[in-house]
Amino acid sequence: MNIEYFIKQIEEEAWRLEKITLEEMDSVKLMDRIDTKFLIPLSLMPKILAEAKEFYKILEINYKRLCLYETLYYDTEGLDLYHAHQSGRLNRYKVRFRNYVGSNLSFFEIKHKNNRGRTLKTRIQQPNEFEELLNLEQAKFLEETTPLMAEKLKGNIKVDYERITLVNKTANERLTLDLNLSFILNSNKVIYNQIVVAEIKQEKIGSSPIVDIFKKYHLRPGSISKYCLGVISTNNGIKQNRFKPDFLHLKKIINQYDSFTRAS
Repeated sequence: MNIEYFIKQIEEEAWRLEKITLEEMDSVKLMDRIDTKFLIPLSLMPKILAEAKEFYKILEINYKRLCLYETLYYDTEGLDLYHAHQSGRLNRYKVRFRNYVGSNLSFFEIKHKNNRGRTLKTRIQQPNEFEELLNLEQAKFLEETTPLMAEKLKGNIKVDYERITLVNKTANERLTLDLNLSFILNSNKVIYNQIVVAEIKQEKIGSSPIVDIFKKYHLRPGSISKYCLGVISTNNGIKQNRFKPDFLHLKKIINQYDSFTRAS
């Protein structure tokens, strides 16, 4: 069984969930939230979606339920934003330009993890143009919103993936499931298609049907972000002490997947 086999199963299960539209999701934007991340083996995803359909609706955009996202992350020449995360610093930032391909929308976005562990997301809509340097509107927004200096930031890593978005039927909660991750830095491209990065977004940490499902499959939360994973994967020798347990866990999942497919 290969990647295509599991993707087909995932797509089939995705079409069994009740749908929600982008407009209907306005009430659960969760721009001020608590995030909890998980790494999931791709082979488990069909089972997880099958069990989630009782509790969640799925976002559908233009008749698609796996939606392509293209993101360019910005950082300083010395990767100060990455190192702030790697060192566990509070009040840290991620800066990115994201193209939501399915809805044909693009935004310049800032994510702020404050000293209470909450994620605050702000953004402005932009034309669909990836630029290495911030334009005047983006620079003004950045410097009005953060202590960062726009002139010190430039495009660093491009991250592409397909996303499934689930919305809790009865609570203010969303779940994103990111598949087929690829990280591109200059000519270096790294692909992780054996794993899924899941992120639970809640107003406050509480009970959740998806957490119960994850526990059933012995999945544990982790703290590595897609940007930090991309930096680790494309920069040999970069400091990564804080992420080492999660990175080793990721490698373990990949090795288990490879062993499973060879035996099948």
